[in-house]
Amino acid sequence: MDKGALYYRRFLDGDNAAVADLINEYRTGLELYLMTLVGDADAAEELTQDTFVKLFTKKPHYKPIASFRTWLYTIAKNSALRYLKKQKKQMPLSYEDAVLIPDDALTPEEQYFADEQKINVHTVLGKLKPEYREILWLTYFEGLSNKESALLLGKKVHSIESLVSRARAALKKQLQKDGYLHENE
Repeated sequence: MDKGALYYRRFLDGDNAAVADLINEYRTGLELYLMTLVGDADAAEELTQDTFVKLFTKKPHYKPIASFRTWLYTIAKNSALRYLKKQKKQMPLSYEDAVLIPDDALTPEEQYFADEQKINVHTVLGKLKPEYREILWLTYFEGLSNKESALLLGKKVHSIESLVSRARAALKKQLQKDGYLHENE
């Protein structure tokens, strides 16, 4: 049983301190993932809160078919899809809304270049098709395996592998187009 499942089990067994543990463990990643889906930082924050409220009030049954994180992200994704349906449009991810997480181990100069690189990546990701943006986020920023991504997105593992490959190629092409990569890289 993974850490999230243990926290959730503790909560269901009456340990209210587990609520804080779950939120601390998943809030940031969940909010960033939702940001890639809805393209609005405020909406992503609200959807993250709604996901946790739903988790703690409705207490849905977790089946350990997938990791707890995959299950939680599926709940959040469904909320995001309902939100987007109401909005009747998908907004692109903008680098102004991207959350940049500082790395204290870097010098100020290194931190500046790292931040610039993150802004550039977020900008380029925003130019990709939503499905490419989503799979790249899940794979590289959230660290989900192809199997976990397949469960979350309701696709076969082979389809996910193909999607990741196409998304990486599109990202590389866009990076080259925007001048971040040279043709031989």
